[in-house]
Amino acid sequence: MAKKIAWVTDTAALLTKEFIQQHNVHVLPLNIVFEEGSLRETVDMTNDEFYEKLRAAKVHPKTSQPAFGEHVALYEKLKQEGYDCAIAVHTSVQLSGTYVSAFMASEQAGFKCYPIDSKIGSFPMMKMLEVGMQLANGGKEVEEIVQELENMTERSELAFIPASLAQLNKSGRVSGTAALLSQLLNIKLVISFDNGYCKMIDKVRSDKRAKKYVENLLDEARKKSDVSEVAVIHCNNEEGAKEWLQRLQQQYADIKFMVLPLSACVGVHAGEGTLGLSWVRN
Repeated sequence: MAKKIAWVTDTAALLTKEFIQQHNVHVLPLNIVFEEGSLRETVDMTNDEFYEKLRAAKVHPKTSQPAFGEHVALYEKLKQEGYDCAIAVHTSVQLSGTYVSAFMASEQAGFKCYPIDSKIGSFPMMKMLEVGMQLANGGKEVEEIVQELENMTERSELAFIPASLAQLNKSGRVSGTAALLSQLLNIKLVISFDNGYCKMIDKVRSDKRAKKYVENLLDEARKKSDVSEVAVIHCNNEEGAKEWLQRLQQQYADIKFMVLPLSACVGVHAGEGTLGLSWVRN
């Protein structure tokens, strides 16, 4: 008899309401800590409200993982609802303690959970959940599903271009001197995930060159194996994302593109206006 599996993630995936409702996904909210207190992403504030607060903040906010008590309470609830286990896809363990907390919360609640370190965030997390559900509906055993999702982490890529280094400076990621020079010289960083870590992979002059660099990364990925879907990701910059999407659709007629917002936690560090691309190789 097939096991009743609960699907769990956190707001780093920033799933749409439609996806959450359609697939009955349980989402743990990451926290944004402002001077006046901590707010849960998507629960205590919308993305629009977050950016309004970010612009007005005198002290730069910090980010933190979901409250441990909420984690335990979720697993206790799932246990009471008759689930046999949960598969939990969480943001990179190098960026958040959510993945590690999943093991401790599972043990405390006495509920079996299979946490997966996505080694990334955003669109690939959504794809892992989607593929996992398809495998479960196809009758695959839980262990087989978990193995395939862990394999997907090695084929997942995300590269983004922070809107400016000013926000990275506020969050302590770059020096004030570097931020000033980037503004004067119009230097753009390209940042990508490498085994769960966010790393700068290039510095270029102008947005156009930065976007071309990210497109070249996509071209290199397609040489390894097919890429059928790509997300144009953004931090409160839907207009910029749609403009890029239109150009990409002309260049890559065989790829399905979509526009997706990034988690507010990314916005804390990368800043409003950030753009990028993300995909999972087939």
